Amino acid sequence: MLPLWQPLLASITTPYKPQPSVPDCYPPRVNYAQLLFPDFSLILLGYLICRYTALNRPVWEPVESLVYYFLFPVLLFHSIVKSPLDLGATSSLMGAGWATGLAGIAMAYLLPHLPWLGRKINARDHASSAQIAFRFNSFIGLAIADKVAGPQGLQLIAVLIGVCVPLFNVAAVWPMAKHAQLGFARELLRNPLIIATASGLAVNLLGFTFPVWLEPTATRLGAASLALGLMAAGAGMQLGALARAKALGVSVLVIRHALTPMVALGVALLFGLSPTQTTILLAFSALPTASSCYVLAARMGYDGAYVAGLVTLSTLMGMVSLPFALGVLRPI
Repeated sequence: MLPLWQPLLASITTPYKPQPSVPDCYPPRVNYAQLLFPDFSLILLGYLICRYTALNRPVWEPVESLVYYFLFPVLLFHSIVKSPLDLGATSSLMGAGWATGLAGIAMAYLLPHLPWLGRKINARDHASSAQIAFRFNSFIGLAIADKVAGPQGLQLIAVLIGVCVPLFNVAAVWPMAKHAQLGFARELLRNPLIIATASGLAVNLLGFTFPVWLEPTATRLGAASLALGLMAAGAGMQLGALARAKALGVSVLVIRHALTPMVALGVALLFGLSPTQTTILLAFSALPTASSCYVLAARMGYDGAYVAGLVTLSTLMGMVSLPFALGVLRPI
């Protein structure tokens, strides 16, 4: 009979071996509204707890910081490092993510210049709200990717997050640049999501593997980041300030939840993405906007309450746009 310490030592020292690859095909058609219900129920739970219990906003603000600065970066790093990354295969997905994002940015920037709409849009409100049209909620994205494509989906959307966060952050700050107190470079270089993704890509491409004995800890931290991140998104929902600037609000939400997914489908076909990559890009394109939009707007001297209302509506609209993108737009 082997001593008890030998199996334990073997489990710690055995190198991680990724599972054999399987043919890439579209996941079977499912009821995406039903599939996504557990994630959106966590958002609703966060809203109800924050609104109707003693666990109000002062409680959730540190939770958001914990998720954003520690738990979420761990999940991103682990998702990228744990499986070998084929840079040649994912380069098309990166390009497709950039193309889709640039299309969303262009549509948002063009709104004040449309002759039939521009006169209804206040320039200051547009500067703070344009980001709603193209930024995305990374917490929901990782949860959805895991549901529809498993570990491979997590890795692919982690790559998309890493390459798109810098672009989208610059595009979000640019319209408000005259009010910004911090430089672009400093803001981007201190972003924990960018740091986690860049370090994960470097470690993966250098051929290092994730230690087996750390796998359970990283997995638990990742699960905690998804659950807490979704609940924190619900806790931050507000609707009170949406009575004004309705044309602007409708426009940026239509871009985020209707036009961008359709652009993503065309981009996926243009770039010749694989079925799994197409599924992840479509999910990515239909995500609710980033919950931090209102934090950025308020910090830079704009109407944070109005932007928070748009974030709330976008979170609710994600319950429709994600099933639309994955269940209707996705090729058979």
